[in-house]
Amino acid sequence: MNLQLQDLLLVTAVVVIAALFWRAHGIRERALAVTRRYCERQELEFLDDTVGLERLTLDKDRHGKRRLTRIYHFEFTVTGGERYSGRTYVQSGMVQRIELPPHRYTPPPEQLH
Repeated sequence: MNLQLQDLLLVTAVVVIAALFWRAHGIRERALAVTRRYCERQELEFLDDTVGLERLTLDKDRHGKRRLTRIYHFEFTVTGGERYSGRTYVQSGMVQRIELPPHRYTPPPEQLH
C-alpha cells in the first residue's frame, strides 16, 4: 500500500474535523447538564430539554485574554404558560455564567399563606 502525501493530508483533515465535532458535542452536553441543574435550583421548568448554539464569539477571560466563547440559547417557564429565553455562556469548555431575563416569580403553594 503506497500512501501519497495528498492521501495523508486528507485523512488528517478528516480526523481533525471529527475531533472538533466531538469536542463541540461534549461542550454542548456539559452546557446542557449545567443549565438543567441551574433551572432546577431556581425552581424553573427547563423547556424542551435542550440548549442550542446561538453564536460563537471572542470574549476576554478573567485574565484579559481573548477566548472562544460559545453562547447557547434555552427556554424556561415559571408558570407553565409563559416561555422565557435564557443564555448559557461557555468559555474554554467551562460554563462561565447563565443569564435569565426578568421573569414572573410564582412562590410555591406553601408560601402563599
